[in-house]
Amino acid sequence: MLHNIDLNKFLSLFTYVPDDPLLFSTAEFLFFFFAFLIFYSAFSKSRNFRVYILIIFSLFFYYKAAGLYFLLLIFSSLFNFSAGKFIGQSESPLKKKTALIASIVVNIGVLFYFKYTNFFIEIINHIGSSAITPLDIFLPVGISFFTFKALSYVLDVFLEKMEPEGSFRDFLLYVSFFPSILAGPIDRAPEFLPQVKGDVKIPENYIGRGIFLIIAGLFKKAVIADYIGVNFVDRIFEMPTRYTGVENLLAVYGYALKVYCDFSGYSDIAIGVALLMGFKLMDNFNSPYQAASIAEFWRRWHISLSSWLQDYLFRPLQMKFRNLRTLGNASALVITFLICGLWHGASYTFILWGAVHGLMMAFALFTKKPKQMLYEKLGISNSKVLHVLQVIITFHLIAVTWVLFGATSFSSAMDMFSQIFNYFKGGVFVQFVQAFPSVFALIIAGYVLHFIPKSFEVKSAGLLTKTPLWGKALILAVMIWVVAQAKSADLQPFIYFQF
Repeated sequence: MLHNIDLNKFLSLFTYVPDDPLLFSTAEFLFFFFAFLIFYSAFSKSRNFRVYILIIFSLFFYYKAAGLYFLLLIFSSLFNFSAGKFIGQSESPLKKKTALIASIVVNIGVLFYFKYTNFFIEIINHIGSSAITPLDIFLPVGISFFTFKALSYVLDVFLEKMEPEGSFRDFLLYVSFFPSILAGPIDRAPEFLPQVKGDVKIPENYIGRGIFLIIAGLFKKAVIADYIGVNFVDRIFEMPTRYTGVENLLAVYGYALKVYCDFSGYSDIAIGVALLMGFKLMDNFNSPYQAASIAEFWRRWHISLSSWLQDYLFRPLQMKFRNLRTLGNASALVITFLICGLWHGASYTFILWGAVHGLMMAFALFTKKPKQMLYEKLGISNSKVLHVLQVIITFHLIAVTWVLFGATSFSSAMDMFSQIFNYFKGGVFVQFVQAFPSVFALIIAGYVLHFIPKSFEVKSAGLLTKTPLWGKALILAVMIWVVAQAKSADLQPFIYFQF
């Protein structure tokens, strides 16, 4: 009997369990990955074998996360590969454009069906007289990421930024590559595909930086994001009216740190895992809360998405509205960020979140010259004090918008603001620190670490590179133990998995 139970448990590791996805921060993933890495390293000199084993593991990884919807991933890869090939081989501009439009319609259509159908049914029900029953639609994890990744390839071929890929096998690996399939980075084919075709070279600095990023990502996710989320932030966001204004305000600061540590933690692990296999993914974060403007924030936050939107949406819109000058640029920004909000989720709060960012960017455009003239007149254009003030103001503007991003509904977001302004009760702050010393300490520590200069990360990764292999393994093992001690009883999925 015990033998059967153990065998069943072992077999369950290889089957899809909806409530138990294969997350980077779980022991199950680490078991699979390090077992795979040993096998991969032993046979990585053969390019063909290396590509096939990566595809098999990537599809298995996605199957563990989304079940049979891994077939949708294969369909997306096959369709976009064929579209790119057709565009590359066609000599007729009309045929090229028709194929591009067809690709956009199919990609966005599939994304719309899974992600937005019920949202628009809800809108129709609100404005119409008849009630349409919402459909029972499962949202495949990572669909927004791999759809944008595949679509960018077709757009790059159409814009003649690259030649169409000749190998479906290599293209399938590009789309399904397991470190980035669930939540990015949204890599571009011109940067990734040459790495697939090249020889495997894993420099020492790749190993050192890879392990450093995995450790940093696990710490951000399990020690900071999950702990402050489960023990404080999530409770406030779920029921803001039960808590005072000062607790709501602290939750806003906590959520700003949580969403950063959660998402950048995933990106760090993804990039680190890829480096250990000899692949370099694009950086996705660059200390975003050090930004001195909203525009700079978006050059530092979710870089792969913001650059995607800039290249394939904002710039075409900017060209279309170029005769309107500043108004045209502002309009292009607002439209781009409305789409950005909708990409993040099918709800009014996400759309409003995107709209607010777009409007703040537009406002900055209109006030850029007057501000520059004022700073020059006051002689503070290069003032460090001004820069610090700009960073503080930018951070708080971003933190306010995170309320819309993290709230369960628009009314809940308004409740948080109402509590902060109408029921502040500053004296509760001392009680909070006494009741939640670990949460308070982690929030402070998280922000301190965030504002440490980039050179610290470079030096730390360099030091880890010079550490012997047994030392690297020991440091990683200690970090895994710390994560195991800090993690909550319930599985905490990465926030961006819902997108």
